[in-house]
Amino acid sequence: MRVILASNRGTVMELGITPIVTSGLVMQLLAGSKIIEVDNNVREDRALLNGAQKLLGILIAVGEAVAYVLSGMYGSVGQLGVGNAILIIVQLCFAGIIVICLDELLQKGYGLGSGISLFIATNICESIIWKAFSPTTINSGRGAEFEGAVIALFHLLITRSDKVRALREAFYRQNLPNVTNLLATVLIFLIVIYFQGFRVVLPVRSKNARGQQGSYPIKLFYTSNMPIILQSALVSNLYFISQLLHRKYSGNFLVDLLGKWKESEYSGQSVPVGGIAYYVTAPSSLADMAANPFHALFYLVFMLTACALFSKTWIEVSGSSARDVAKQLKEQQMVMPGHRDSNLQKELNRYIPTAAAFGGMCIGALTVLADFMGAIGSGTGILLAVTIIYQYFETFEKEKATELGLFGF
Repeated sequence: MRVILASNRGTVMELGITPIVTSGLVMQLLAGSKIIEVDNNVREDRALLNGAQKLLGILIAVGEAVAYVLSGMYGSVGQLGVGNAILIIVQLCFAGIIVICLDELLQKGYGLGSGISLFIATNICESIIWKAFSPTTINSGRGAEFEGAVIALFHLLITRSDKVRALREAFYRQNLPNVTNLLATVLIFLIVIYFQGFRVVLPVRSKNARGQQGSYPIKLFYTSNMPIILQSALVSNLYFISQLLHRKYSGNFLVDLLGKWKESEYSGQSVPVGGIAYYVTAPSSLADMAANPFHALFYLVFMLTACALFSKTWIEVSGSSARDVAKQLKEQQMVMPGHRDSNLQKELNRYIPTAAAFGGMCIGALTVLADFMGAIGSGTGILLAVTIIYQYFETFEKEKATELGLFGF
């Protein structure tokens, strides 16, 4: 039963996805900043980078699994016993290896898109569906209630004689998912999809093939979901370190400055109640915002600044800056009508840095809006899910266009 406890807390999935995401970001940053030399045109270099990423992911999974167990996340090692502690560590490490293998399977061409993106989107969508339709009952002091917002709505309407009061409770109940949270989630989905259509399309044509023209679109979300992934990775690692230190050294000034934690009365999971970890966490409700406006303001500034900076940084290390795009277009013998080759980078510089910074801020603002509205799955999770699903939609459209023999980039 102790080993099963790992999956009950969601840590198996968390420790399965986190290592491969973190290792991928680390290797991308190292390669983009030229700390390690990688030539993507050389097959051996790509294979070495891929192998190093997988090895780093396994090492991170082992390290986090050991740290979770030794920190007492599942009870003290003395109570668990050495055998059970080792089994939990093996279980958590095995989850990480499964995710790495599935990601490799998709990278080899047995599927579409990135395995990491697919796992993140699936995990977030599963959380939203569960909180909307969960049949689990919870006693929060008002009798047994269904956890799922939709099921709770019908249950309250059927069992309560006062239908108006039942509706009010279904829409605004505290500490459990409610219909207002669900509607806010749908609204944020629609807003993000609407903003995905904002772009500047630059015309380009081929030097060699006369009459062959195309376009290079620069989206508002130029760096897609990378700013929120980087911000989420930063906060997740901060939570991880802060929780471990708080369990061992609670009361220490520096540890409490990093974050204070307590176990939630309803979910049973630890939540931050002080320190940096608390201030980079979204306020739990409008009442919480009114009671502590500095927390809401700090969270807003942190999200906007972090997403804008991460977005600007990402275009420099990922090969999507104006300089890199101009180089790629020149290699493909593409020019921009009405502009000299030497002015191509200057023209791209008018749009790409602005789209990266402003798009990053928009992603941060939408994340904050989702959190303040109480959307299910957190603002970060919803933004990740929507952008990843939209990427798959665009991939399908490109595949369809390719089959029809259309010209595009």
